[in-house]
Amino acid sequence: MVIYQEKKMDESKNKHFTHIKIHSQYSVCEGALRISDLSKHCKEKKIRSIGLCDSFNLCGALEFSESIAKSKTQPIIGTQINIHHNGHKGKLPLFAKNLSGYKNLIKLSSKSFLSVKDDEDPHCEIKDLENNCEGLIILSGSFDDFIGKIFFKNRIDEIIDIFKRINKAFNNNFYLEIQRHNEEGEKLFEKFLLNTSEKLNIPIIATHEVFYLEKDMHEAHDAYLCIGEKTYVNAKDRRKYTEEHYLKSPEEMHKIFEDLPDALANNVNFPYRVSYRPKNSLPILPNIKTKDSENVDELLKKESLNGLNKKLNEYVLPNCDPKDKQNITNAYNDRIMHEISIISKMKYSSYFLIVADYIQWAKKNNIPVGPGRGSGAGSLVAWALSITDIDPIKFDLIFERFLNPDRISMPDFDIDFCEEKRDRVFEYLKKKYGRGVAHIITFGKLKARMAFRDIGRVLGLPYGYVDMLCKMIPFDPSRPLSLEKAIAQEPRIQKEEQKDPRVKKLVEISKKLEGLNRNMATHAAGVVIPEENLAEFVPLYKDSSSSSLLPSTQFDMYNSENAGLVKFDLLGLKTLTVINKTLSLLKEIGITLDIHKIKLNDTKVFELLSSGFTVGLFQLESAGMREALVNMKPNKFEDIIALVALYRPGPMANIPIYNQCKHGEKQPDYLHPKIKKILEPTYGVIIYQEQVMQIAQTLSGFSAGQADILRRAMGKKKRAELEKQKERFVNGAVKNGITKETAIFIFGKIEPFAEYGFNKSHAAAYALIAYQTAYLKAYYPNEFIAASMSNELSNTDKLSEFYEELKRLQIKVQRPCINECFSEFVPKKNNLLYSLGAIKNVGFEAISNVVSEREKNGKYKSISDFINRVDPKNINKLQLEGLVKAGAFDNIFNNRKTLYDNIPNIIQNSKNTFENKVNNQSSLFSDDISKISYLMNENNAETWSSEEILSKEFESVGFYISNHPLKYYEETLEQKNVLSYQDFESGNYNEGLIAGTILSIKEKKTSKGTPFAIIKFSDLSKVYEIFLFSEILEKNRQILKEGKSFLITVIKDKQNESNRFRRLSVRNIISLSELANMNYSNVLIELYNSKNLNKLYESIKEEGDTKIKISISENKKNYIFELKNKRKFNFELLKVLNKEQYIKKIRV
Repeated sequence: MVIYQEKKMDESKNKHFTHIKIHSQYSVCEGALRISDLSKHCKEKKIRSIGLCDSFNLCGALEFSESIAKSKTQPIIGTQINIHHNGHKGKLPLFAKNLSGYKNLIKLSSKSFLSVKDDEDPHCEIKDLENNCEGLIILSGSFDDFIGKIFFKNRIDEIIDIFKRINKAFNNNFYLEIQRHNEEGEKLFEKFLLNTSEKLNIPIIATHEVFYLEKDMHEAHDAYLCIGEKTYVNAKDRRKYTEEHYLKSPEEMHKIFEDLPDALANNVNFPYRVSYRPKNSLPILPNIKTKDSENVDELLKKESLNGLNKKLNEYVLPNCDPKDKQNITNAYNDRIMHEISIISKMKYSSYFLIVADYIQWAKKNNIPVGPGRGSGAGSLVAWALSITDIDPIKFDLIFERFLNPDRISMPDFDIDFCEEKRDRVFEYLKKKYGRGVAHIITFGKLKARMAFRDIGRVLGLPYGYVDMLCKMIPFDPSRPLSLEKAIAQEPRIQKEEQKDPRVKKLVEISKKLEGLNRNMATHAAGVVIPEENLAEFVPLYKDSSSSSLLPSTQFDMYNSENAGLVKFDLLGLKTLTVINKTLSLLKEIGITLDIHKIKLNDTKVFELLSSGFTVGLFQLESAGMREALVNMKPNKFEDIIALVALYRPGPMANIPIYNQCKHGEKQPDYLHPKIKKILEPTYGVIIYQEQVMQIAQTLSGFSAGQADILRRAMGKKKRAELEKQKERFVNGAVKNGITKETAIFIFGKIEPFAEYGFNKSHAAAYALIAYQTAYLKAYYPNEFIAASMSNELSNTDKLSEFYEELKRLQIKVQRPCINECFSEFVPKKNNLLYSLGAIKNVGFEAISNVVSEREKNGKYKSISDFINRVDPKNINKLQLEGLVKAGAFDNIFNNRKTLYDNIPNIIQNSKNTFENKVNNQSSLFSDDISKISYLMNENNAETWSSEEILSKEFESVGFYISNHPLKYYEETLEQKNVLSYQDFESGNYNEGLIAGTILSIKEKKTSKGTPFAIIKFSDLSKVYEIFLFSEILEKNRQILKEGKSFLITVIKDKQNESNRFRRLSVRNIISLSELANMNYSNVLIELYNSKNLNKLYESIKEEGDTKIKISISENKKNYIFELKNKRKFNFELLKVLNKEQYIKKIRV
């Protein structure tokens, strides 16, 4: 046997063993070992070295290297790459000995994804290994990998040929891998490898595939494998492993391989062959190529000054006094030269120019771009280069908040693009930078609900049952709960766990697998553009099933930044799409509007904002924000900036102070005369991080960079750093003539604000988008709402809100109609045509084709005409059901039930018609609907009741547009003196009885784990939300279903009585259907006279449980009779009698 000994002594006697086949969580749905757990284990056990060998990727390489090294353990970096050869495919393990090896590892891993066809698995060829073998060690793999698969096909000669090729290329960097997990076939494969080792003089090495840390993880790991393979635990023909794949101790491994000392010795000596590990890197800023005569800093300076000159002449100088023009120009020029100096020193020129390039390209190609986002909006260079649309001098924004020489982490530009056109920007980047650009990978994780759902499936539990259990786990992205905490707070799951052993197993396994990676995906916005071929710098990944234009880094965002990559964020913002669509709709009616040139002091816009009717307005439409706007009554753009910054937990408490000072109800506190100018725009309230920086500069003489360090120290609340900064602040203030006590007082005042102070640059940019949406809604409400609704076709909650807003604005909505409506929402004078694409299960593309046919060849005259003209690929069962339930065919066939019942026949007839056309045959059916045999006469056939029509409409549309379920209960509501929600909200009522039909239910948990629900109701006046707390929720959970109607006793919150948006408490909730089905105990029927007594008798002659009194007015006298026998009197009879003209009133 051959031993590669780097050390003279045989260290196997010291009981060392190097686990080089660790499968971390990045071996997706295979490795169940978290790197953080492994790092702790290495530290506790004082492990000398350990090796990563994830399947198919290097995603965890940098994280593994850094984390394991911190535990004082030597990390070894490897991976298993898929190899294709002569029809065989499988994995081969590779490890990096040195930097050259690591680069080749990256190259091979990237190549396996990037150099394959779309229908192929990621893989390399053997020749790729031969061409990139420098610095690499290769192993033969396990019995079920590449070599093992060929072995069990009995292709021994092929294996020998492959071994010879690998041995020749890799020289003495090739091992035959011996493993002993008690897997079936392992011993036979081992015997072959031992014989081959002797024949070919190739050394053997002992290894162990590690998928998890502890032995008790086996069952959970088995379920994890099933998740990845989309199979079941009970399935027979699937991948299974023995219980031996945990991280065994050196003693266990030496015992297993005691008969193979050579294999052990090579394992023990393996770490001495490795001299490299990847490390975190400082930011590697991209560099763009320029003309030979021009360096990148000069190019930035030239383009910035040219851009500034244009901006001054277009936006600044026309609006200022001619006497001030030169001073203003000088101020702008001084600021831009200061910024250029910092950018050049920090080698950020290329970064600015790259961002400017793709933004300018987007704007030239009619792709809407946001005005700015984050601290980058504080840069004058960014404004001059058209990266942002915010003039930082006008809004008093600070460049050093974005970039300064003292900044530790490098900033990036976050740019918002119109969501539907953003892919064109990615296309441009791919075309311009080729292999030097990539997205960033992300990993879908088994979070609480997902873990429960997936594991429930692989355990074979019924889908409906698992779904019910999953819905008991609260889903709140802002405050995610671990599965353990979620179950501890949910007695219903605990109850199921106690009574059903399957649920107990589900909970047990889910807790073990929670948080592991489930799948790979792509960060929708993040892009990296380094200065070299990216695939040789970081490993790349490409999902062949994805439509993504660019590959992704195998490192996630955190590790990409640690690798030195500077990220460019190209975000998709729906609101930009809405603005763009609104402008397009206006253009269609002859109105051309440049949204970038609207005035920021428009009275009509501020009136709209002050009214609180802000549905659809960016950042301003929540109930709390509407309340804040009503109280603030904004009358200048700076108010909107302040509100965007203030409306967050923490700063929100300062909104009343801001409003009181603004309205003169309270005197602002400016802390010190020297900083009055800084705090005056916000009435003494410190709102922005920039204000904290300006205070430090003004009072204590801090530079802008030093002020930013102070701001960050306050935000991070690190006491040692804070004390250091406090001392500098106080000393600086004393030098400027301020007493020490005053300086300490001011520092104490600004410190809490700095903790949650908002970035003004970001607030200003988003306030501008908010203002633009407010402007469009104020002047062009129909077009704006049409564009907004078209952008939310699948979001019925949002569509319902907009529908209520249309009713308030008295814009008439055309119900879904196959002959009038379009795939999107279309404004038509003071009407809005409902979108056919917004009907549930009606595909946007398919219905667009149906509408296109109508527009091209005329309206559909009948169902037969529809069948003959529409391509069957554009209609399926679900689509037609949705259209029928929504009433889209009412104008060509008025019986929805008949149509609905015959949908299978319609689809079949459509297919037959299409096939006949293709085969050039004439149809047996004429266009006359009466000759379509499967459709009954629509007038005589059975129809849906009005309740069924509304129920089906709700199923397809998500709310009610033709009528409302509460109309069915009008008699009951009248009898109970039920208030409309609008009357209750605006009236002087503290308690009242209201009614509502449930549109949606969202169940959540409080911070203490108590359940509550946010229920969206609709009555005849409006849509409203009510919070249902635990006691009422638990009592009524079973009956609270979407589409059901209820009577609700509500009480207004006694606090904040002036707030029209104040919260309601529910005292009681009763199902209206149950109430209606109850027999009444006492009824008083009032008649105008006695003429129709016989008619009334016929209606109430059936005996029952109701005591009935009859009141008759005759000859100015009133007579009351009580019937001797009790009669049957229910809700249905009440509805019938209420329609009779001879009855004055019925009281129940």
